[in-house]
Parts: sequence; structure tokens; C-alpha cells
Amino acid sequence: MSAAQPSPDEMQIFRAGASEPIQGLSDWFTGNVHIEKAFAAPAPARVGVALVSFEPGARTHWHTHPLGQVLVVTEGVGWTQCENGPKTEIRPGDMIWCNCDRRHWHGATDTTAMKHVAINEYLDGKPVDWLEPVPDATYLATEVRKD
Repeated sequence: MSAAQPSPDEMQIFRAGASEPIQGLSDWFTGNVHIEKAFAAPAPARVGVALVSFEPGARTHWHTHPLGQVLVVTEGVGWTQCENGPKTEIRPGDMIWCNCDRRHWHGATDTTAMKHVAINEYLDGKPVDWLEPVPDATYLATEVRKD
């Protein structure tokens, strides 16, 4: 079997920068966001991983995940918030569990870029349900939890 097509029982390595980043869609994000899809595991697994870069002021729209989501912050400083919860600062090394079907958003701060790894499971072929944009008043609310 060729190196391009490893056998299903071999370990696969997905090199950083192997896929071209794409611009985040305005239906899903506010501001300048780039997504590099790292991989989607073959069935019966249903996990997908992406590297997501947010420029200052950029963030996701409100959204939910049918099976939850794990974020691992790799660079910069960002914010995340569940609906009706506190806006919380996230930093490199932080790991965030976004509960199943809980409305939330995440992104860069208004002055600092942020990059994270997003790990999602697909349910019926879909890892996320995108909702409406996060209003500036919510995004820029001055109170930020840092613990």
C-alpha cells in the first residue's frame, strides 16, 4: 500500500500546514477567521479536528453541538461564554468542554488574536448547529471571568 493511502490499521500523521486554511463563513463567524481542517476520522469513528484562528474582534456565532465539543487553546487570548453564563477568558493550554446542545460562542478578545484546536463528534453527519451572531453588546460586555 502506498504512503498516500495507509492501511486502516496504521497510525496516520496529519502534518501542520498540510491543508490550506479557508476563510470562515460569515454565516458562522463575525470577523476574520481561518479554519484549517486537520482531519475527519473514517467510520465507524465520527470525530473531526480543525485548527481555528481568530483575529482580534473575531468570534463564532451562537451555536450548539449535538455531541459536545472540546477546544484546546494553542495561542493568544480569547473569550468564551455559554448563554446566560459569564464571559470567561481562555489562554494557551486551556481545554474547554462545551456541553451537548448548550448555546455558546468563543473567539478572540477585541485586542488579541486567538487560535484553538476544535475537536467535534458528528451526529448524523453534522457536528454543529449554527445560530445567530453574537451581538456586540454581549461580546464587548466589560465583565470577564479570569479564573
